[in-house]
Amino acid sequence: MSNNVVIIPTYNEKENVERMVRTVFSLEIPFDLLIIDDGSPDGTGEIVKTLQKEFSQKLHIIERRGKLGLGTAYITGFKWALDNDYDYIFEMDCDFSHNPEDLVRLHEACATKGADMAIGSRYVSGVNVVNWPMGRVLMSYFASVYVRMITGMPIQDATAGFKCYSKKVLQRINLDKIKFKGYAFQIEMKFTTWKLGFNIVEVPIIFTDRQEGTSKMNTGIFKEAFFGVIEMKIKSWFKKY
Repeated sequence: MSNNVVIIPTYNEKENVERMVRTVFSLEIPFDLLIIDDGSPDGTGEIVKTLQKEFSQKLHIIERRGKLGLGTAYITGFKWALDNDYDYIFEMDCDFSHNPEDLVRLHEACATKGADMAIGSRYVSGVNVVNWPMGRVLMSYFASVYVRMITGMPIQDATAGFKCYSKKVLQRINLDKIKFKGYAFQIEMKFTTWKLGFNIVEVPIIFTDRQEGTSKMNTGIFKEAFFGVIEMKIKSWFKKY
């Protein structure tokens, strides 16, 4: 067993999941993989279970009934990773918008260079986004500017979903108190980590929009993030970290 685990939530990722599994397991550093599948009707979970015959020690799956939200998928994965005593816990998408090879650089930032959280950042060295329409680039970029203004967090890519946590961060966060389920979940986890005084670094990555499958983004997710950030900041004034 590796001391690194990559958590990937899936819903209808049959075009991507096998290639993602094989790519992660081909990296120069050993990673285990936990797939959290929310009852994908396209058979994503079945593909993973078939691959488990080949990668029985390294590939794990938790199957849930129906779409229960990104945040709850990661919380489920984090608790599983802590129960199984992994030192470094990663989160990423299944659609290759996050390049699996960058897992090695995020691992190095935490395991070698002493970061407690490493963020795969689209905006720490310019705007590194490929294949997104300009409107979405601007919305994402200014969402991070907005989060910085409201929260005071010195993070360029506040909404990033490609991250490495050291175990001690997730042990300190009360995972049952993390409120948000969608886009804002990523912001809340960073904000909580920052308020607890952990060392956060941003590692520049190039984000490439998905080639296969369909995006899960919608306006409700953005609305939760927009209003949720204000609510989160106000509550933080009355909260002990």
